[in-house]
Amino acid sequence: MNAFRHRDYRIFWIGALLSNTGSWLLNLTLPYVLFQLTGSALWVGASVAAQFLPMFLFSPWGGSLADHRRRRRVLLTMQTSMAAVAFLLWLVWIGDLRDPALLLTLMALIGAMNGLSMPSWQGFVHDLVPREDLLAAVTMNSLQFNAARAIGPALAGVLLAAFGPAWAFGINAMSFGFVIIALLLVRAGRNAHPKPRTSNVARQFASALHYVRTQPGLIMSMLVAATIGFLGNPIFAFTVVFAGDVFDVGPVALGLLNAALGVGAFSAAPIVGGSRWAPRLSRLVLIGLIAYSVTLIVFALSPGYIVGAIAAIVIGACFLTVVASINTATQVIVADEFRGRTLAIRLMTFTLAAPLGSLAWGAVSDLIGPRPTVVIAGLLMGAITVRLVTLRGSLRLTRLDDPHDALPTAV
Repeated sequence: MNAFRHRDYRIFWIGALLSNTGSWLLNLTLPYVLFQLTGSALWVGASVAAQFLPMFLFSPWGGSLADHRRRRRVLLTMQTSMAAVAFLLWLVWIGDLRDPALLLTLMALIGAMNGLSMPSWQGFVHDLVPREDLLAAVTMNSLQFNAARAIGPALAGVLLAAFGPAWAFGINAMSFGFVIIALLLVRAGRNAHPKPRTSNVARQFASALHYVRTQPGLIMSMLVAATIGFLGNPIFAFTVVFAGDVFDVGPVALGLLNAALGVGAFSAAPIVGGSRWAPRLSRLVLIGLIAYSVTLIVFALSPGYIVGAIAAIVIGACFLTVVASINTATQVIVADEFRGRTLAIRLMTFTLAAPLGSLAWGAVSDLIGPRPTVVIAGLLMGAITVRLVTLRGSLRLTRLDDPHDALPTAV
């Protein structure tokens, strides 16, 4: 990949891979222990809500920080703070304070810091490579995230089976050190001079919303992000319910099931990042959404664990295809002066849809069971995909291929 020609990007990518691998230990371990403590799918959904709802609430401030502060400094501050809370989560567990509400509260703190951090994280990728390598950089960024999604849960399954949750919580806390070291080593952003704030956060966010409304390609990326967040993303936590109530397997098999999702995403990255696909992001999104909806139904109706794991590989590939494509479309279209705040709006769209979807999946599953719940999600995703394709006028799926907006209509 062309992005690896750049020293700073290589360092940041490796640090992020190792750190995110630790984070995926937490993302599987917390739903697992909550399901073990409560036996309720709704609590599994609540673990996702605790992660994403605070991200949604704090993303406007995160977008403002990304546009008006040195992104490297923002990332260092937030990653260090998240490491401290992750360490506290480990202390709570080994101290036998295993109250579900307390665990969710600590997860919510990590989610809030992620909301402050993520727009700078995504914008920082743009700082590390020139524009001609941006597609490769965004795709490789998604690749490392999904490689961590494959490695982390598999490791979590082994740790949960052999040593218990304390090891998973502890390794997650230590893993933040890798990205902190990487940020200290990179040169990008050290001497940047961000624009001073000219208004408060609310006005800055309002101007960004007005700008996004003038860009149909950005609006379409938000619609797709909402669809994936509400109907697609909950499957990553819902594997806990399928492993326990449907496939009747232990923590190692659960870890491998989640690893299959990451393996699928990893395998799709070379296709998404290939230069021949660069002008056809809308086609990638369409293929990804159709395959996603079909494979969710296959997963829901799978007669056993093996078929479910194979379906999970395809789901992971579809997730990477859609998310990397809309992330790239957003990065390419957006004007530089609105980059941080627009990325925050896209992040907010996903981080609101994801917990609402997870809570809905959990509540419906407690009523009618996990298999019908996922079938309904797949059918709804297919129906929404048809609607997105049939949209006409200025708002249509092909607007994801819009060029860079160098001269925005709103300032």
